[in-house]
Amino acid sequence: MFNLKTLAKTAAITVAGLAFAPAAFADGHTKVLRIQSVLPTTGDEIKMVRDFGEDVYALTGGSLKLEVLAAGAVVGSRDVLDAVDAGLVEGGFAWTHYWGGKHVAANLFGAPIAGAGVGLDALSFLSWFQYGGGKELYDQLWDEMGVNVKGFMLQPVGPEALGWFSEPIASMDDFRKYRFRAPPGMVGQAYKDIGVASVAMGGGDILPALEKGTIDAAEWCCPVADMAFGFQKVLKHYYLQGLHQVVVNADLYVNGDFYDALTDTEKKALEVAANASLSKSMSYRILANGKALKDLTDNHGVILHDTPADYFPAYMGAAKALLEKGAAENEFFAEVWQSQKDFADVAVPFWAGAQASNAALGKAHADSLK
Repeated sequence: MFNLKTLAKTAAITVAGLAFAPAAFADGHTKVLRIQSVLPTTGDEIKMVRDFGEDVYALTGGSLKLEVLAAGAVVGSRDVLDAVDAGLVEGGFAWTHYWGGKHVAANLFGAPIAGAGVGLDALSFLSWFQYGGGKELYDQLWDEMGVNVKGFMLQPVGPEALGWFSEPIASMDDFRKYRFRAPPGMVGQAYKDIGVASVAMGGGDILPALEKGTIDAAEWCCPVADMAFGFQKVLKHYYLQGLHQVVVNADLYVNGDFYDALTDTEKKALEVAANASLSKSMSYRILANGKALKDLTDNHGVILHDTPADYFPAYMGAAKALLEKGAAENEFFAEVWQSQKDFADVAVPFWAGAQASNAALGKAHADSLK
Protein backbone atom coordinates (compact mmCIF):
# COMPACT_ATOMS: atom_id res chain seq x y z
CA MET A 1 0.00 0.00 0.00
CA PHE A 2 1.45 3.37 -0.94
CA ASN A 3 1.69 6.15 1.63
CA LEU A 4 -1.20 8.47 0.85
CA LYS A 5 -0.16 11.08 3.40
CA THR A 6 3.28 11.37 1.81
CA LEU A 7 1.69 11.51 -1.62
CA ALA A 8 -0.60 14.34 -0.53
CA LYS A 9 2.35 16.30 0.85
CA THR A 10 4.46 16.02 -2.31
CA ALA A 11 3.43 15.88 -5.95
CA ALA A 12 -0.20 15.10 -5.19
CA ILE A 13 -0.68 18.19 -3.05
CA THR A 14 -2.10 19.77 -6.18
CA VAL A 15 -4.68 16.98 -6.42
CA ALA A 16 -5.60 17.53 -2.79
CA GLY A 17 -5.95 21.23 -3.44
CA LEU A 18 -8.18 20.60 -6.41
CA ALA A 19 -10.36 18.39 -4.26
CA PHE A 20 -11.23 21.37 -2.10
CA ALA A 21 -11.34 24.00 -4.85
CA PRO A 22 -13.23 23.33 -8.12
CA ALA A 23 -14.58 20.04 -6.79
CA ALA A 24 -15.85 21.72 -3.65
CA PHE A 25 -17.46 24.64 -5.49
CA ALA A 26 -18.56 23.18 -8.79
CA ASP A 27 -20.79 26.05 -9.92
CA GLY A 28 -19.50 28.88 -7.78
CA HIS A 29 -21.69 28.24 -4.74
CA THR A 30 -22.43 24.50 -4.47
CA LYS A 31 -19.87 22.48 -2.52
CA VAL A 32 -19.37 18.95 -3.80
CA LEU A 33 -18.57 16.14 -1.41
CA ARG A 34 -17.09 13.34 -3.51
CA ILE A 35 -17.53 9.99 -1.79
CA GLN A 36 -15.51 7.02 -3.01
CA SER A 37 -17.21 3.78 -2.13
CA VAL A 38 -15.62 0.39 -1.64
CA LEU A 39 -18.46 -0.97 -3.81
CA PRO A 40 -19.43 -0.67 -7.47
CA THR A 41 -22.08 2.00 -7.99
CA THR A 42 -24.55 -0.80 -8.80
CA GLY A 43 -24.40 -2.00 -5.19
CA ASP A 44 -27.67 -1.93 -3.30
CA GLU A 45 -26.05 0.14 -0.54
CA ILE A 46 -25.21 2.89 -3.05
CA LYS A 47 -28.91 3.47 -3.73
CA MET A 48 -29.29 4.40 -0.07
CA VAL A 49 -26.18 6.61 -0.12
CA ARG A 50 -27.68 8.54 -3.01
CA ASP A 51 -30.94 8.89 -1.12
CA PHE A 52 -28.93 10.28 1.80
CA GLY A 53 -27.27 12.71 -0.61
CA GLU A 54 -30.63 13.92 -1.89
CA ASP A 55 -31.67 14.68 1.69
CA VAL A 56 -28.46 16.64 2.32
CA TYR A 57 -28.91 18.62 -0.89
CA ALA A 58 -32.50 19.51 0.02
CA LEU A 59 -31.70 20.39 3.63
CA THR A 60 -28.89 22.73 2.56
CA GLY A 61 -30.92 24.40 -0.16
CA GLY A 62 -28.47 23.06 -2.72
CA SER A 63 -25.29 24.36 -1.10
CA LEU A 64 -23.87 20.86 -0.47
CA LYS A 65 -24.06 18.15 -3.09
CA LEU A 66 -22.85 14.55 -2.77
CA GLU A 67 -21.25 12.69 -5.66
CA VAL A 68 -20.73 8.93 -5.27
CA LEU A 69 -17.67 7.42 -6.96
CA ALA A 70 -17.27 3.72 -7.64
CA ALA A 71 -14.67 1.51 -6.03
CA GLY A 72 -11.26 2.25 -7.53
CA ALA A 73 -12.22 5.65 -8.96
CA VAL A 74 -9.44 7.47 -7.09
CA VAL A 75 -7.69 4.82 -4.99
CA GLY A 76 -8.06 1.13 -4.30
CA SER A 77 -10.77 0.05 -1.89
CA ARG A 78 -8.25 -0.77 0.84
CA ASP A 79 -6.98 2.82 0.68
CA VAL A 80 -10.31 4.66 0.95
CA LEU A 81 -9.93 5.79 4.56
CA ASP A 82 -6.32 6.86 3.98
CA ALA A 83 -7.43 8.84 0.91
CA VAL A 84 -10.08 10.68 2.93
CA ASP A 85 -7.55 11.33 5.71
CA ALA A 86 -5.02 12.72 3.23
CA GLY A 87 -7.56 14.85 1.35
CA LEU A 88 -7.28 13.04 -1.97
CA VAL A 89 -11.05 12.64 -1.90
CA GLU A 90 -13.48 14.47 0.37
CA GLY A 91 -15.43 11.42 1.51
CA GLY A 92 -15.52 7.64 1.64
CA PHE A 93 -18.14 4.94 2.15
CA ALA A 94 -17.30 1.60 3.73
CA TRP A 95 -17.77 -0.60 6.77
CA THR A 96 -15.70 0.60 9.69
CA HIS A 97 -14.52 -2.89 10.69
CA TYR A 98 -12.57 -2.81 7.41
CA TRP A 99 -10.12 -0.57 9.28
CA GLY A 100 -9.63 -2.96 12.19
CA GLY A 101 -5.97 -3.17 11.18
CA LYS A 102 -5.62 0.50 12.08
CA HIS A 103 -7.40 0.12 15.40
CA VAL A 104 -8.96 -3.02 16.84
CA ALA A 105 -11.90 -1.05 18.28
CA ALA A 106 -13.12 -0.32 14.73
CA ASN A 107 -14.55 -3.86 14.87
CA LEU A 108 -16.95 -2.88 17.66
CA PHE A 109 -18.52 -0.14 15.54
CA GLY A 110 -18.54 -1.68 12.06
CA ALA A 111 -19.46 -5.23 13.03
CA PRO A 112 -19.48 -6.03 16.77
CA ILE A 113 -18.87 -9.75 16.45
CA ALA A 114 -21.74 -11.99 17.60
CA GLY A 115 -23.72 -8.97 18.83
CA ALA A 116 -20.73 -7.93 20.97
CA GLY A 117 -21.20 -11.25 22.73
CA VAL A 118 -24.15 -9.84 24.67
CA GLY A 119 -27.07 -10.12 22.27
CA LEU A 120 -27.07 -6.73 20.56
CA ASP A 121 -29.06 -6.61 17.32
CA ALA A 122 -29.30 -3.73 14.85
CA LEU A 123 -31.97 -1.84 16.81
CA SER A 124 -30.44 -2.30 20.25
CA PHE A 125 -27.03 -1.34 18.83
CA LEU A 126 -28.57 1.91 17.58
CA SER A 127 -30.05 2.52 21.00
CA TRP A 128 -26.56 2.17 22.47
CA PHE A 129 -25.09 4.35 19.71
CA GLN A 130 -27.58 7.18 20.03
CA TYR A 131 -28.46 7.13 23.73
CA GLY A 132 -25.98 4.84 25.51
CA GLY A 133 -22.72 6.69 24.90
CA GLY A 134 -21.80 4.96 21.63
CA LYS A 135 -21.71 8.06 19.44
CA GLU A 136 -19.27 9.84 21.73
CA LEU A 137 -16.97 6.82 21.61
CA TYR A 138 -17.39 6.63 17.82
CA ASP A 139 -16.27 10.25 17.50
CA GLN A 140 -13.27 9.42 19.68
CA LEU A 141 -12.37 6.44 17.47
CA TRP A 142 -10.95 8.62 14.69
CA ASP A 143 -8.55 10.34 17.09
CA GLU A 144 -7.55 6.95 18.50
CA MET A 145 -6.96 5.80 14.93
CA GLY A 146 -4.97 8.93 14.10
CA VAL A 147 -6.97 10.00 11.05
CA ASN A 148 -8.35 13.41 10.11
CA VAL A 149 -11.91 12.16 9.63
CA LYS A 150 -15.45 12.95 10.74
CA GLY A 151 -17.61 9.82 10.64
CA PHE A 152 -21.34 9.35 10.16
CA MET A 153 -23.05 6.01 10.64
CA LEU A 154 -25.53 5.58 7.78
CA GLN A 155 -26.69 2.03 7.18
CA PRO A 156 -27.25 -0.48 9.96
CA VAL A 157 -27.95 -3.92 8.58
CA GLY A 158 -28.48 -7.24 10.24
CA PRO A 159 -28.64 -9.94 11.02
CA GLU A 160 -26.63 -11.06 8.03
CA ALA A 161 -27.09 -14.45 6.43
CA LEU A 162 -24.63 -17.22 7.28
CA GLY A 163 -24.06 -17.68 3.56
CA TRP A 164 -24.14 -19.76 0.39
CA PHE A 165 -22.95 -23.34 -0.22
CA SER A 166 -22.85 -25.73 -3.14
CA GLU A 167 -24.26 -28.59 -1.04
CA PRO A 168 -26.23 -28.71 2.22
CA ILE A 169 -24.19 -28.58 5.42
CA ALA A 170 -25.44 -30.64 8.36
CA SER A 171 -22.66 -29.85 10.83
CA MET A 172 -19.50 -27.85 11.41
CA ASP A 173 -17.56 -30.78 9.98
CA ASP A 174 -19.36 -30.15 6.67
CA PHE A 175 -18.75 -26.40 6.94
CA ARG A 176 -15.01 -26.93 7.43
CA LYS A 177 -14.75 -28.63 4.02
CA TYR A 178 -15.37 -25.29 2.27
CA ARG A 179 -13.09 -22.39 1.37
CA PHE A 180 -15.38 -19.61 2.54
CA ARG A 181 -15.49 -15.90 1.77
CA ALA A 182 -15.91 -14.11 5.10
CA PRO A 183 -15.57 -10.46 6.17
CA PRO A 184 -12.22 -9.07 7.30
CA GLY A 185 -11.26 -8.38 10.89
CA MET A 186 -12.49 -10.21 13.96
CA VAL A 187 -15.44 -11.72 12.14
CA GLY A 188 -13.25 -13.58 9.67
CA GLN A 189 -10.68 -14.44 12.33
CA ALA A 190 -13.34 -16.23 14.40
CA TYR A 191 -14.06 -18.47 11.42
CA LYS A 192 -10.37 -19.32 11.15
CA ASP A 193 -10.30 -20.05 14.88
CA ILE A 194 -13.04 -22.68 14.51
CA GLY A 195 -11.33 -24.34 11.57
CA VAL A 196 -13.09 -22.71 8.59
CA ALA A 197 -10.77 -21.64 5.75
CA SER A 198 -12.04 -18.06 5.50
CA VAL A 199 -10.90 -15.61 2.82
CA ALA A 200 -11.64 -11.86 2.85
CA MET A 201 -12.43 -10.12 -0.43
CA GLY A 202 -14.59 -7.28 -1.74
CA GLY A 203 -18.20 -7.85 -2.77
CA GLY A 204 -17.50 -7.43 -6.47
CA ASP A 205 -14.77 -10.07 -6.36
CA ILE A 206 -16.87 -12.85 -4.82
CA LEU A 207 -18.80 -14.11 -7.86
CA PRO A 208 -15.69 -14.29 -10.10
CA ALA A 209 -13.87 -16.16 -7.31
CA LEU A 210 -16.76 -18.62 -7.03
CA GLU A 211 -16.83 -19.12 -10.80
CA LYS A 212 -13.07 -19.76 -10.90
CA GLY A 213 -13.18 -22.08 -7.89
CA THR A 214 -10.88 -19.88 -5.81
CA ILE A 215 -13.56 -20.15 -3.11
CA ASP A 216 -16.51 -22.54 -2.99
CA ALA A 217 -18.81 -20.91 -0.40
CA ALA A 218 -19.46 -17.31 0.57
CA GLU A 219 -21.32 -14.75 2.58
CA TRP A 220 -21.84 -11.09 1.80
CA CYS A 221 -24.92 -9.69 3.45
CA CYS A 222 -28.51 -10.67 3.02
CA PRO A 223 -30.92 -11.67 0.24
CA VAL A 224 -31.27 -8.35 -1.60
CA ALA A 225 -27.55 -7.50 -1.63
CA ASP A 226 -26.47 -11.11 -2.26
CA MET A 227 -28.87 -11.39 -5.18
CA ALA A 228 -27.50 -8.16 -6.69
CA PHE A 229 -24.05 -9.77 -6.82
CA GLY A 230 -25.48 -12.89 -8.46
CA PHE A 231 -24.41 -15.61 -6.03
CA GLN A 232 -27.57 -17.57 -6.90
CA LYS A 233 -26.09 -18.20 -10.35
CA VAL A 234 -23.43 -20.47 -8.83
CA LEU A 235 -24.67 -21.64 -5.42
CA LYS A 236 -28.16 -22.84 -4.48
CA HIS A 237 -28.05 -23.69 -0.76
CA TYR A 238 -28.67 -20.65 1.44
CA TYR A 239 -28.52 -20.31 5.22
CA LEU A 240 -29.99 -17.23 6.90
CA GLN A 241 -29.08 -17.66 10.57
CA GLY A 242 -25.56 -16.59 11.50
CA LEU A 243 -23.80 -15.01 14.46
CA HIS A 244 -20.87 -13.42 12.67
CA GLN A 245 -22.60 -10.13 11.83
CA VAL A 246 -25.80 -9.83 13.81
CA VAL A 247 -25.08 -6.10 13.54
CA VAL A 248 -23.12 -4.46 10.72
CA ASN A 249 -22.95 -0.76 9.89
CA ALA A 250 -21.85 1.05 6.73
CA ASP A 251 -20.49 4.55 7.31
CA LEU A 252 -19.62 7.83 5.62
CA TYR A 253 -16.17 9.31 6.26
CA VAL A 254 -15.61 13.02 5.61
CA ASN A 255 -12.18 14.66 5.52
CA GLY A 256 -11.84 16.71 8.70
CA ASP A 257 -10.66 19.88 6.93
CA PHE A 258 -13.51 19.70 4.43
CA TYR A 259 -15.98 19.15 7.27
CA ASP A 260 -14.61 22.02 9.35
CA ALA A 261 -15.04 24.37 6.37
CA LEU A 262 -18.76 23.61 6.10
CA THR A 263 -21.33 26.00 7.49
CA ASP A 264 -23.23 25.11 10.66
CA THR A 265 -26.31 24.47 8.51
CA GLU A 266 -24.41 22.07 6.24
CA LYS A 267 -22.97 20.20 9.24
CA LYS A 268 -26.43 19.89 10.76
CA ALA A 269 -27.82 18.67 7.42
CA LEU A 270 -25.28 15.84 7.37
CA GLU A 271 -26.23 14.90 10.93
CA VAL A 272 -29.99 15.02 10.32
CA ALA A 273 -29.77 13.15 7.01
CA ALA A 274 -27.54 10.51 8.63
CA ASN A 275 -30.07 9.97 11.43
CA ALA A 276 -32.82 9.63 8.82
CA SER A 277 -30.67 7.15 6.89
CA LEU A 278 -30.37 4.94 9.98
CA SER A 279 -34.13 4.48 10.04
CA LYS A 280 -34.70 4.36 6.31
CA SER A 281 -32.02 1.77 5.64
CA MET A 282 -33.43 -0.66 8.19
CA SER A 283 -37.00 -0.10 7.00
CA TYR A 284 -36.01 -0.52 3.37
CA ARG A 285 -33.97 -3.67 3.99
CA ILE A 286 -36.71 -5.63 5.77
CA LEU A 287 -39.10 -5.37 2.83
CA ALA A 288 -36.40 -5.57 0.15
CA ASN A 289 -34.88 -8.68 1.73
CA GLY A 290 -38.29 -10.30 1.98
CA LYS A 291 -38.97 -9.69 -1.71
CA ALA A 292 -35.51 -10.90 -2.71
CA LEU A 293 -35.74 -14.09 -0.62
CA LYS A 294 -39.09 -14.92 -2.19
CA ASP A 295 -37.65 -14.30 -5.66
CA LEU A 296 -34.59 -16.44 -4.93
CA THR A 297 -36.61 -19.41 -3.70
CA ASP A 298 -39.49 -19.09 -6.20
CA ASN A 299 -37.57 -18.27 -9.36
CA HIS A 300 -33.88 -19.16 -9.02
CA GLY A 301 -33.91 -22.62 -7.50
CA VAL A 302 -32.42 -21.48 -4.19
CA ILE A 303 -33.08 -23.83 -1.27
CA LEU A 304 -33.35 -22.29 2.20
CA HIS A 305 -31.94 -24.26 5.13
CA ASP A 306 -31.61 -23.87 8.89
CA THR A 307 -28.07 -23.43 10.14
CA PRO A 308 -26.56 -26.50 11.88
CA ALA A 309 -26.97 -26.30 15.65
CA ASP A 310 -23.29 -26.89 16.42
CA TYR A 311 -22.31 -23.70 14.55
CA PHE A 312 -23.67 -21.42 17.28
CA PRO A 313 -21.64 -22.57 20.31
CA ALA A 314 -18.52 -22.96 18.17
CA TYR A 315 -18.69 -19.47 16.73
CA MET A 316 -19.79 -17.81 19.98
CA GLY A 317 -16.87 -19.38 21.83
CA ALA A 318 -14.39 -18.03 19.29
CA ALA A 319 -16.08 -14.62 19.26
CA LYS A 320 -15.93 -14.21 23.02
CA ALA A 321 -12.28 -15.25 23.09
CA LEU A 322 -11.45 -12.56 20.49
CA LEU A 323 -13.45 -9.92 22.38
CA GLU A 324 -11.63 -10.73 25.60
CA LYS A 325 -8.27 -10.67 23.82
CA GLY A 326 -9.06 -7.28 22.28
CA ALA A 327 -10.04 -5.87 25.67
CA ALA A 328 -6.90 -7.22 27.31
CA GLU A 329 -4.62 -5.75 24.66
CA ASN A 330 -6.17 -2.35 23.95
CA GLU A 331 -7.52 0.16 26.46
CA PHE A 332 -9.92 1.93 24.10
CA PHE A 333 -11.32 -1.38 22.85
CA ALA A 334 -11.92 -2.36 26.47
CA GLU A 335 -13.70 0.95 27.11
CA VAL A 336 -16.01 0.56 24.11
CA TRP A 337 -16.82 -3.08 24.82
CA GLN A 338 -17.49 -2.30 28.49
CA SER A 339 -19.89 0.43 27.39
CA GLN A 340 -21.73 -2.06 25.17
CA LYS A 341 -21.86 -4.63 27.98
CA ASP A 342 -23.12 -2.06 30.50
CA PHE A 343 -25.83 -1.03 28.04
CA ALA A 344 -26.76 -4.66 27.38
CA ASP A 345 -27.10 -5.39 31.10
CA VAL A 346 -29.91 -2.85 31.22
CA ALA A 347 -31.50 -3.02 27.77
CA VAL A 348 -31.15 -6.62 26.55
CA PRO A 349 -33.27 -8.30 29.26
CA PHE A 350 -36.16 -6.10 28.19
CA TRP A 351 -35.51 -6.16 24.45
CA ALA A 352 -34.81 -9.88 24.09
CA GLY A 353 -37.66 -10.82 26.41
CA ALA A 354 -40.15 -8.55 24.70
CA GLN A 355 -39.30 -9.91 21.25
CA ALA A 356 -39.39 -13.60 22.09
CA SER A 357 -43.11 -14.20 21.70
CA ASN A 358 -43.41 -12.13 18.54
CA ALA A 359 -40.39 -13.87 17.00
CA ALA A 360 -42.05 -17.21 17.67
CA LEU A 361 -45.29 -15.97 16.13
CA GLY A 362 -43.39 -14.70 13.10
CA LYS A 363 -41.63 -18.03 12.64
CA ALA A 364 -44.95 -19.84 12.86
CA HIS A 365 -46.32 -17.59 10.10
CA ALA A 366 -43.21 -18.18 7.98
CA ASP A 367 -43.52 -21.95 8.46
CA SER A 368 -47.17 -21.81 7.36
CA LEU A 369 -46.07 -20.38 4.01
CA LYS A 370 -43.68 -23.20 3.15
